[in-house]
Formats: sequence, structure tokens, C-alpha cells
Amino acid sequence: MAHDDPTIEVAGTRLTHPDRVLYPEQGITKRELAEYYVVVADRMLPHVRGRPLTLVRCPAGEAKECFFQRRAGPGTPKELGRVKVPVEGEEETYLTADTLPAILSLVQLGVLEMHVWGSRRDRLDRPDRMIHDLDPAHGIPWDEVVEAARRIRDLLAGVGLTSFVKTSGGKGLHVVTPLVRRHSWEEVREFSLKVAEAMVRDDPERYLTSASIEEREGKIYIDYVRNSWSASAVAPYSTRARPGAPVSLPLEWDELGPEVAPGKLTVRTAPERIAARKRDPWAGLAEVRQGLTRAAWAKLGAGRR
Repeated sequence: MAHDDPTIEVAGTRLTHPDRVLYPEQGITKRELAEYYVVVADRMLPHVRGRPLTLVRCPAGEAKECFFQRRAGPGTPKELGRVKVPVEGEEETYLTADTLPAILSLVQLGVLEMHVWGSRRDRLDRPDRMIHDLDPAHGIPWDEVVEAARRIRDLLAGVGLTSFVKTSGGKGLHVVTPLVRRHSWEEVREFSLKVAEAMVRDDPERYLTSASIEEREGKIYIDYVRNSWSASAVAPYSTRARPGAPVSLPLEWDELGPEVAPGKLTVRTAPERIAARKRDPWAGLAEVRQGLTRAAWAKLGAGRR
């Protein structure tokens, strides 16, 4: 149903066509999506601020044509930050979302997914997060994905590293390990591979590190490649351009259960869960000071690069 006024303001940001339906199954509109981000902004912003973005834009909604955007272009909202990124010997201007108005300006553009780098604008060459993305093949039970995340957590703890967890907004989970900014992308990628390989050694029938579709049947792919220069992962609290309006939601480790299985955490259910739980599950992430020590490399059976 069309709204009488084709332009409204949400938290001071202009929104045109607020009643345009972006998720047809639920009837979720642009206005409702903007209001979701107002609710989660305080928790989301520390994890996206200053990080180059890869955006999935779906101007006509999730069920219609979508496209990727990384670079600033004509008509890019002034609310969005800019960061110069070296690309093949030249500089390109990427976007950042550093404020609530910036996030709402992305909603205005029809952005349904925000993916962020694992490094920040002032040290793009030094990642401060390592991510293991658990991507299960079709038919893998949710409790096996949860078990995989816990096994990675325990493996990391065994080498002295604290990790955090969030849903991917798809079928899987992301295990996120904060790091001090002294390692290169190559070091972090190599270390993340060693962790994944240790998982495969322990249970080769269940896990793999190859992205090959043919080999993945009945297994969980441990994607370590996100720990690479210019790679990105879906931002905490971001929506996904998928049926059902799912979101990528940070969780406490003890929250991993059937109530957070794929399809359970959405634009409509996530705010209720956040309000009920009150405590931010990632509240302490920024205070964790840890690195990839010689001892950690040695425990994984790898020499330090």
C-alpha cells in the first residue's frame, strides 16, 4: 500500500519510497529495515566503522535483481565515508559506514547486505580480526555446525586465543578472533589455514578446507580465505539478501542452540532477542589484546612465518 508521503525521515535521514517492500514474504518495507538499523546501530557501528565495505544492493527488493558495489560513484550519499584503497598499483575510493546516518543512507540505496574488511582504514595492511566461516553442505544438521564452531573455539583457546561467534545469516556460523594489529594478511591467512587443517586432521569425514563443490557433499567447509587482502565477511547485524530477511547476529557461546538455527534470527526477531538478552555478547571484543605468538604457531605444528 503506498504511503501518502513518498519521503519520510528516520533518525534524521531522508528516506524515499518508505513503503517499498524489500522482503516480499514478510512484507518488510524500506521503512521497517531502516527502523531495524536504528535499533541495532549502537552495537553494530563499532564493528563496521572505518572498514571498507562491499555492498549488495537490491533496489527493488530481495526477490529482484541485486548487484555488488565497492567503489564510490556518482550520487554516492555524502553521509558515507571514503577510504583510498590501493588496487593493482592505483588508488580506488571505497566506502565506509561510520555513523547511523551512513547506515541509513545505505538503506536508502537499497543495500540489503553490508560486508566489511578485517582491517580498518588507518592500517588496511594489518588485520585486527581473523574469521573462520563455517559453510555446511546441504542437509548438514544445525547441531553439527554448532559443534564445529565449538571445536574451533576450543582449538583456538588451546593456543591462547579468545574467539567470538555470530550467525552468518545463511546456513552457517562465523568464528571471529580479535587480533592486535601487528600481523600481515599473509600471516593471518596462513595461521587461519593451519587452524582449519587441524580441524580436518581431527575429523576428515566431517570437515574440509577445499571450496570444491564436488568434495563438499556431507561436509562442513571451513572457509579461511576471508583472511585475505580485500576479502570481506558479512558485517555483524547486517541483513542478508535472502528470503525471510535473515540477519548476521553476534551471540554468546552458550546461545548456540536450535533457537538460533538458520531462519530464526530475522529483521523482526533479532531486536526482540537483543532486548530480552540485554548484554551485548561482543561487549568485550575490543578489549581483547592477543596475537599470533610463536607458541601458538608451534602448538598448531607450524613454524612462525
